[in-house]
Amino acid sequence: MIYLHKILPLIFSPLFFILSVIIFGLIMGSKKTSFVGIVILVICSMPILSGKMIAYLESDYELNQPSKVETANAIVILSGIVRTIKTKNGLNYEWGEAADRIFSGIDLFKLNKAPTLILTSGKLPWSIGVTEGEYLKDVAIKYGVPEKNILLTENVENTDQEAKAVKKLFSIDNPKIILVTSAFHMPRAQKVFEAVDINVIPFPVDFRNGVGKLTIMSFIPSAASFANTSFFVREIIGRIYYNLKY
Repeated sequence: MIYLHKILPLIFSPLFFILSVIIFGLIMGSKKTSFVGIVILVICSMPILSGKMIAYLESDYELNQPSKVETANAIVILSGIVRTIKTKNGLNYEWGEAADRIFSGIDLFKLNKAPTLILTSGKLPWSIGVTEGEYLKDVAIKYGVPEKNILLTENVENTDQEAKAVKKLFSIDNPKIILVTSAFHMPRAQKVFEAVDINVIPFPVDFRNGVGKLTIMSFIPSAASFANTSFFVREIIGRIYYNLKY
């Protein structure tokens, strides 16, 4: 069950569906069916469509200033920030798209929004190297957060486990946290944390839908736009999974 919401997006992904339609059309000798699959592929690859999908994922939140956030018992930064890189000298680490999470969390701490910075130790079974929490702890210390004010959770593999691991670090009931994660991820993350009786002050970052003009390029299919459409489907399935669970 742990990986159900990770496996389902692969099965119901736009790519899987489109290939199924095209292959079915070829097997049945139906050019019309295969053509429908190609049309769906083109539509799913249009920037104007994928952009609106990403905007929908982030529509519940706005980008906030750290100075305007109320105080809490702790600042919690969710994993999904770095990737492991293999080099000739061993393993190294590089920022992914969600690097805003750690730097925003550090800013919140320096503004005295909470006395503790909690980092989740994300590590999937197929991951190698140290957990994200261990790596990010060194980063936080480097940027001025005292080691005594940093807590790491036990190893976790998904948002559900992150919430339960964070709860274990508190000795009080209904702790209040500032939850730092990507805007698209915040709706289900907030739901999961509140399900374990943690009061959440959402601090969304890593907004992916930027402002831009509508041009002819908005209608030209691209691999990046198709990836965003697939990303949308995966996130929606994740939300449905947690809505049903909680």
